[in-house]
Amino acid sequence: MAVVAERTERAKRRVPKWSKDVAAEQPSFTREQDLSAYEDMLLIRRFEEKSGQMYGMGLIGGFCHLYIGQEAVVVGMQMATKEGDQVITGYRDHGHMLACGMDPKGIMAELTGRRGGVSKGKGGSMHMFSKEKHFYGGHGIVGAQVSLGTGIAFANHYRENGNVCLTYFGDGAANQGQVYESFNMAQLWKLPVVYVIENNRYAMGTSVSRASAQTDFSKRGVSFGIPGEQVDGMDVRAVYAAGQRAIEHARSGKGPYILEMQTYRYRGHSMSDPAKYRTKDEVARMREEHDPIEQSRRRLLERWKLSEDELKAIDSRVREIVNEAAEFATHDPEPDPSELWTDVLL
Repeated sequence: MAVVAERTERAKRRVPKWSKDVAAEQPSFTREQDLSAYEDMLLIRRFEEKSGQMYGMGLIGGFCHLYIGQEAVVVGMQMATKEGDQVITGYRDHGHMLACGMDPKGIMAELTGRRGGVSKGKGGSMHMFSKEKHFYGGHGIVGAQVSLGTGIAFANHYRENGNVCLTYFGDGAANQGQVYESFNMAQLWKLPVVYVIENNRYAMGTSVSRASAQTDFSKRGVSFGIPGEQVDGMDVRAVYAAGQRAIEHARSGKGPYILEMQTYRYRGHSMSDPAKYRTKDEVARMREEHDPIEQSRRRLLERWKLSEDELKAIDSRVREIVNEAAEFATHDPEPDPSELWTDVLL
C-alpha cells in the first residue's frame, strides 16, 4: 500500500501545472468565435470517439492515435491562419485534418481503407494529405514532418507568396536530431514557419521529466535565436492569441517562432496503449479542471446565455455528421487491387 501511495503522489506531481503567465493569457472571444470554436472542437472530439469505437470493432486496422483532449490546439491555431497557410503534423493527425476543413467522410473512409478515403484507402490513419486544404500530412516517422514543414516554408520564402507553414510535433519528437537541423536552417534563412510543440506530457509513455533535460520546450530554439513561448493549450482563446503573434512574426519576415502548447491527451498514445504510466485520478482531474470543450461550453452558457437545448442541438448536429461519415466509411467499396500501382514513385 505504501508503494501505491508513493506512486500516486508522484503522479499527482506530474499533472501539468500552468504558470501564472501562461494561465493569464485569455483574450476575449466574440459570441461567433466562441460558437465556432466550440463546434469545431466538438466535431474533433466526437469524430475521435467514433474512431475509437470503430477500431474496437475491428473496422479500423493498423495504428490509430486519437486527439481527444488536445482539440483546442489545432482549432485555435487554425483560427489565426489565412487562406494559403499550410499545416503538417505527425501521426496524431485526424484533428488537424478536420480543423483544416477536410471532409469527415473522406477521413473516416481512409481509416477503414476504402476507395473514397482521402488517400484512396492506401494511407490509413497516419498518412493523409489534401493539397486543396493545404494539409501536407500525417507522417508516421517521429519528427520527420519537422524538416518537411521547414522545406514547405522555404518554398513559401522562395516564391514570396506570404504564406506560413504550421509545423506540429510532440514533446517526444522534440528530442529528435532533425528538429534542430531544421531550427538552424529556418532561422538562418528567416523562413516563415511556426513550430507548434504539442506537449501532452508523456510522448509514447514516458513523462517529459524522465526524457528531457530541458522541459521548457519554448526554449528549445534559444541557441538559434528563435523566440518561443509557453501557451495554455487547453484554452482555445489562449492558443488563438499566441497563434496570431507567432504567425505575424513569421509572415513579416522575422523567421521562425516556437509555441509550446501545454496540453494533455486523455487516451493512451495509441489504441494499443493501456496508459498504465499514469493514474485514472490524474486523467479525471485534467478533464474536470482543464477540458477545452467544457471551458467553451461554460462560456456559451454563462456569458453568451445560450440554452442547454441550443447546445444539445449543436451536439446532435455534430453527431449526425460523424455518424454519416462512419456509415459511408463502412459501406464504401474497397479499392481495386490495381490501385496499388498508382501514385507510386518507382
